[in-house]
Amino acid sequence: MGLQLRITFNDTDYAYQIIDSKLIDQNTTELELMVDGEKIGLKKDNSRGWIQRDGGNTLDPGLIQALGRSVSLRLRM
Repeated sequence: MGLQLRITFNDTDYAYQIIDSKLIDQNTTELELMVDGEKIGLKKDNSRGWIQRDGGNTLDPGLIQALGRSVSLRLRM
């Protein structure tokens, strides 16, 4: 894990970290993030953008999209 990153969504600040960012390249379709201390999996769906993988607590789909776009821009995916 690396540097803690921040994003604001719907006037709420979230802190997140990218897990294993060294494994991410332009062909990556799945991400592991630590969002406010909780591990979240994201999957890139060609028709809907970023979606949350099955798992624990579900987050707002808009937040998932924002996190996916943020990581994509930061790592030039």
